[in-house]
Amino acid sequence: MAEHDKIAITVIVGSTREGRIAPVVVRWFAERAAEHDDVTIDVVDLVETPLPTVLPAFGQTPEPEAMEQLAAVTPRLAAADAFVLVTPEYNRSFPASLKNAIDWHNSQWHAKPVGFVSYGGISGGLRAVEHLRLVLAELHAVTVRDTVTFAGVWGKFDADGRMADPAADGAAKTMLDQLVWFGRALREARAARPYSA
Repeated sequence: MAEHDKIAITVIVGSTREGRIAPVVVRWFAERAAEHDDVTIDVVDLVETPLPTVLPAFGQTPEPEAMEQLAAVTPRLAAADAFVLVTPEYNRSFPASLKNAIDWHNSQWHAKPVGFVSYGGISGGLRAVEHLRLVLAELHAVTVRDTVTFAGVWGKFDADGRMADPAADGAAKTMLDQLVWFGRALREARAARPYSA
């Protein structure tokens, strides 16, 4: 498949907590995505590309330092055909770092599909996902139904970061299949009729 025909998926690593397991989860997911010959993956890690935490007043341009930080992320979101948000669950919701990254952007989310890889304790991060669905609906994004969820995530990977549960591979494939379908359909729709929010 030609590179320009592939669906560009931007994966956003939502956790910035010290000692996080997010890089292990993301590495596993990126390997599953690499098995799809019709996608490309760009990983945006909010530790490596931190964003400002103070938004400018409505209608005002961000400060130069904020613009510099945004320049490392915003074009990558704009170029995406689809997104995967990798999120833990903190206090029955998602991390402030992820909400901040979402709030700094608007049109970059419009009419694009979003999938989720969530993890945590007994809930597997599903409460974080349900909150994210509400937020992303406000930004005119389309969330796919199926998610990849790791309950008790710390016992799911061995010391080398390998996944012990083969069912997770099937969940990743299902979600990626949905993202590709919606990503292609919405990309074609946006090209035919630009989306207006």
